[in-house]
Amino acid sequence: MSDITVSVIGCGSMGGAVIRAVCGKYDPKTVTISAKHFEHAQNLAFDVKCTAVDSNAKAAAAGKYVFIAVKPAYVADVMKEIAGVLRSDAVVISMAAGLSLEKLRTMTDRPVVRIMPNMPAQIGEAMTALSCGDDVEAGRLADITALLECAGKVEKVDEKLMDCVTAVSGSGPAYVFMFIEALADAAVRFGMPRAQAYVYAAQTVKGSASMALADERCPAALKDAVCSPAGTTIEGVAALEKDGFRNAVFDAVKAAYDKSVSMGKK
Repeated sequence: MSDITVSVIGCGSMGGAVIRAVCGKYDPKTVTISAKHFEHAQNLAFDVKCTAVDSNAKAAAAGKYVFIAVKPAYVADVMKEIAGVLRSDAVVISMAAGLSLEKLRTMTDRPVVRIMPNMPAQIGEAMTALSCGDDVEAGRLADITALLECAGKVEKVDEKLMDCVTAVSGSGPAYVFMFIEALADAAVRFGMPRAQAYVYAAQTVKGSASMALADERCPAALKDAVCSPAGTTIEGVAALEKDGFRNAVFDAVKAAYDKSVSMGKK
């Protein structure tokens, strides 16, 4: 890993999370970043001690691994801007939803990797999916995986699952935050102060998620273990089922999935 240099184009939520994670575990001097507004890159670079430059081309020229962390609509423009300066050994890593490897390969002649991280990357708890073709050598794939592991868990998946990943883990934090908010609102309704309600709701979700990952039982079995016969929890579960909780989640994931698919067709 000693010869790794990283460029990140885009310092928004995901780009910034990757920058902070990598700079937290590797030498920040090997990381070069750019943003639409130079001052944003400067401010982030000051915090993490990496290098900010005033153009995407300058950033791309500096890195062996070039992360494209801009909105999908701007990826093609960025690729045109950096095409003539990419190193001969560069690998381009896109985190744009909906843009397939096939489409990305029409924008560059360098090997391409497609990733989908999520917001918890900001605290080192990401779930990141990665997909690539045979043009990405095993050693390079290992490097990219190690870089992404700075921000959380990484898994290589078949590209056909990337739209599903986008809808589940990419968008999923928003669904979970809504559930936490609703659980806290319910606690406030019954007298708990709001700040305390947020802690109880968030810690409950955090603990339950940790248990789901660590316990050998499936989520359904864990749910059953909480539901005592004729108890309070089964009444709450029955109310969720009556009000269509599962179907609401299904519909949310389908809506996000369909949007990701449609973005790939534009």
